[in-house]
Amino acid sequence: MGFLLYIIPVIAVIIFFLVKENHYRHAVSVASSILLAVCAGALTFRVIVNGVVIYPMLGGFFYLDALSMVILDMVIIIAFMAAVFSVGYLNEEKRHGQLTDKKIRLYYILMYGFVLTMILALTVKNMGLMWIAIEATTLASAFLVGFNSDKHALEAAFKYVIICSVGIAMALLGIILLHWSSTGVLTDASYLDWTALSAHAGALKSAVLRLAFIFILIGFGTKAGLVPMHTWLPDAHSQAPSPISALLSGVLLNSAMYGIIRTTAIVNRNLGSNDFTGRLLIGIGILSIATAALFILTQKDYKRLLAYSSIEHMGIIAVAFGLFTPLSIFGGLLHMINHSFTKSLLFLSAGNIMQKYDSKQIYKIRGVLKTLPVSGPAFLLGLFAITGTPPFSIFTSEFCIISAIFKESTGWVYTGMRLGMGIAFILLLGLVFAGVAVTLFRMFYGSDTNSLYPAVKDISIADRLEQSEPSEPSETADKYLGNSSAAAVKPGETNKAGALCLIILLITILISGIYLPPGIRELLLQARNIVMGL
Repeated sequence: MGFLLYIIPVIAVIIFFLVKENHYRHAVSVASSILLAVCAGALTFRVIVNGVVIYPMLGGFFYLDALSMVILDMVIIIAFMAAVFSVGYLNEEKRHGQLTDKKIRLYYILMYGFVLTMILALTVKNMGLMWIAIEATTLASAFLVGFNSDKHALEAAFKYVIICSVGIAMALLGIILLHWSSTGVLTDASYLDWTALSAHAGALKSAVLRLAFIFILIGFGTKAGLVPMHTWLPDAHSQAPSPISALLSGVLLNSAMYGIIRTTAIVNRNLGSNDFTGRLLIGIGILSIATAALFILTQKDYKRLLAYSSIEHMGIIAVAFGLFTPLSIFGGLLHMINHSFTKSLLFLSAGNIMQKYDSKQIYKIRGVLKTLPVSGPAFLLGLFAITGTPPFSIFTSEFCIISAIFKESTGWVYTGMRLGMGIAFILLLGLVFAGVAVTLFRMFYGSDTNSLYPAVKDISIADRLEQSEPSEPSETADKYLGNSSAAAVKPGETNKAGALCLIILLITILISGIYLPPGIRELLLQARNIVMGL
C-alpha cells in the first residue's frame, strides 16, 4: 500500500505525456488524487493502530510514523483539493487565452512531480534521502512558480531557486555534521537514520550536534520561509498559479518544517533540555511574526499579503516547538494542520478572485461578496480564520500555544521572560489581525460596477507610481485613465467544482475549531510523543 504513494504519481505523469485531450488529463489528475487519498487513509489507520508502517525491502526505505503521517495526510488532502480546483481554473485560463493544451499538460506533469517529491520527503527515515527529496521539491516547483512565463514570474522563479539552493546547501552541511556527530556510535547501515539517531541521541557528540542544528535550522528554515531567509516566499507564492500557491503555502512549508522538528527532537534528547534549540526557535519565530506583521500592513497585492501571513504562521509553529512542552507541541502540530487547510482555502479563493477581476491589486477590487457568492464569503471567513478569530480552528491551536507560554514557568526571572514573550506574541498577533483588516477588508464592500475610479482618487501620486508594475501596462494605463476592469465583471462563480472545494475547506476549519475527531486527536498525541521522545 505504501509504495502506491510513489507509483500513482509516476503513472499519472506517464499518462499525461500520452493523452492529448484536456478532459482526460483532468480526469487522470482527479482520479490519481483520489487514489492517493485512499492509500493515505489506509496508512493512517495502520499508523494509529500499529504506531509505525515499515517495509523490510530496500533496507526499510519506506517508514511512516504518526509525525510523518500527520504531514503526509496534509500533502495528500491539499493535493486532492488542488487537483479538483485546477480543472475549472485551467479551463478558465485557457478560455481567456492564457494557456495552451501543451501548457496544461506541463502543469499537471510538474504538479504531480512536485507532489511525489513531498511524499518521498515524508516517507523515508534517512535524513540524507529526506534532504535530497526536499531539494527535489525546489526543482519541481520552480517551474511552477515561473509557469506564467512573464517577467515577474521568471524573476520569482529565479529568486526561489537561488535562495532555496543556498539554503539547502546549508542544510546539507548540517546533515554532514549530523553524520559526523554519530561516527563511532552508529554502524554503516544506520548512518543518518533518524530512528537510530534518536535512539542513540545521548551518545552523539554534543558540540558537533549543536553546530549541525544551526545549519539545518538555517537550511530548512529557508525553505520553510522563516525570517531572515524568507525573501523568496512572497514573490513565489504571489506569482505561482493559485492551486500551486495552495500547495506551496499549505504543505511545502510544513514539509520543510518537518526536517527541523526531527532534528530538534534529536538535539534536545542529546542535551537533556530544550534550552539551546528553544532560544533559537523562539527567537527566529518571534522575528518571523514581527516581520510578517509589518509587511502585511503595507501590502497592495492580496496574494503577497497571504504569503506574508504564511511567514507569520511558520513563526508561530517555530515558537511552539521552541517551547517544547507537551501542550505547545500538540498546539504546534495542530497549527500546522490548521494553517494548511486555512491557507489553501485563501489561496484557492484568491485564484477565483484574480480570474474574475484580472488583477492582484487590492485597490482595484471592490464588491467581492456580491460578485463571487461563494469565493467572496469563503475568502472573508478565511481571513477571519487565518487571523485566529474564534470559532475557527486556528484560534484553538493558537490558544494552546499561548497557554503553553504562560504555563510551567518557575522562578521570577523565568516567569518574567515568559510573561514578556507572551505579551509580545499576543500583541504581534493582534497587529497581524489589524493589518489584514485594514488592508483587505475594503475588497468586500462597495459596488463591483464602479470600483476602480473611487479607489484611484484616494491614492496619492506617489502611491500610484509605486503601485505601477511594468509587467502590467494595462493596469497602469487603467489607473490613469480611470477605466475599471471591474466594470465588466459579471457576478457568478465560473469554477463550480472549485467553489465546492472552498465550501468543504471552510466547513472543515469551522468544525475542527470546535471538535477534533478521536482518530486525528490520537494521531496528534502519538506525533507529540515521538517529538518528545516518550
